[in-house]
Amino acid sequence: MSLKSIVRELKEMREGLGSMSRRGLDGRSGSGRSSNRSFLDGLSRLQSATQESQQGRWANLPPELLLDVIHRVEASETSWPARKGVVACASVCRSWREITKEIVKTPEESGRLTFPISLKQPGPRESPIQCFIKRDRATSTFRLYLGLSPALLGENGKLLFAARKVRRATSMEFIISLVSDDFSRASNTYVGKLRSNFLGTKFAIFDSQPPSDSMVAANSRSSRRIHSKQVSPRIPAGNYNVATISYELNVLRARGPRRMQCTMHSIPISAIRDGGVAPTPTGFYNSIEDQFSHPSTIKSKDPIRDFSSTSLSEPPLLAQTSSEPLVLKNKAPRWHEQLQCWCLNFRGRVTVASVKNFQLVAAVEASHQVSLVEQEKVILQFGKIGKDIFTMDYRYPLSAFQAFAICLSSFDTKPACE
Repeated sequence: MSLKSIVRELKEMREGLGSMSRRGLDGRSGSGRSSNRSFLDGLSRLQSATQESQQGRWANLPPELLLDVIHRVEASETSWPARKGVVACASVCRSWREITKEIVKTPEESGRLTFPISLKQPGPRESPIQCFIKRDRATSTFRLYLGLSPALLGENGKLLFAARKVRRATSMEFIISLVSDDFSRASNTYVGKLRSNFLGTKFAIFDSQPPSDSMVAANSRSSRRIHSKQVSPRIPAGNYNVATISYELNVLRARGPRRMQCTMHSIPISAIRDGGVAPTPTGFYNSIEDQFSHPSTIKSKDPIRDFSSTSLSEPPLLAQTSSEPLVLKNKAPRWHEQLQCWCLNFRGRVTVASVKNFQLVAAVEASHQVSLVEQEKVILQFGKIGKDIFTMDYRYPLSAFQAFAICLSSFDTKPACE
């Protein structure tokens, strides 16, 4: 639609509105309702025409040319902040967004983080994604940035996650969010939490959404039925227990450094075998309403969900896999006689000795049929490089969210484990 046509239609609607207001006192209510309805219809047509005129010159590009343009932008920008150009392409219009989503690969395939959902997807298989964590003692917050170190990125690093430490009566919680200034569970930026027991020896990682689309319906069991529209859309989708972390007791301090074990309930042991696949979510479920609108779970127009009468106070749902879960253990350090300390090869990524430093590898047995190469791969590495600065390197099959939550468990005080 041309600009002249838009202006002409605006004038006609303005004249129609004036004549309708002049006839408002003639007592013909039926005619008034008809005029009002025609005005609203005209206004909606005008809005849609305006949107088409604004996006038409971009949306109507030949698909071949559009595909080539976005593909070149995606291939040329490998890291942030230049990666913003790929996100900008997806924000132009619907056709651009669909093509961008087809071109952009998951971190497992490309080794790149692009959209927020990339933080819930497994990392690359070959080389790890390198990040760093900044701790703020005054506010008890932790921020995860993408990059080698803050010295190289300054204050313009790409923020991936932020977490706030909250002390409860019998436990400690780390609330994880996509932003650094909103840690409310009712916010759509809430992504999960980490909860400890009283001694700080066991932790549970809770995800706000199931780790894969197929688990949405499997974890929706209860006895009382509630209409989905009766639930506020601001309430998060739920808490799914995706992992459990345990630290061995070391009261007498006779066993060396900390010993930890992570049981990944949402990742099967088969994921690290040749040809194995780890759960890969394709989108966020920011509310209970979103789960029902997803086509893979419920196809009816007016969905109904079941809840038990105590579902809001019961322990969160366990996102179990159909096979044996993957178990991670910290790599045993060796004692250095000259330095008189326990040492691990962090390949230059850790420079300060700390009880918090660790490397996680897969804990497998001969029956699991996992190759020796996969057994020796460091899946998650965490260590200190400065005052309140730590590095975090993760790879497949862990996601950035799972790796960050595991590292947060190291910040909690553990007097009985060290």
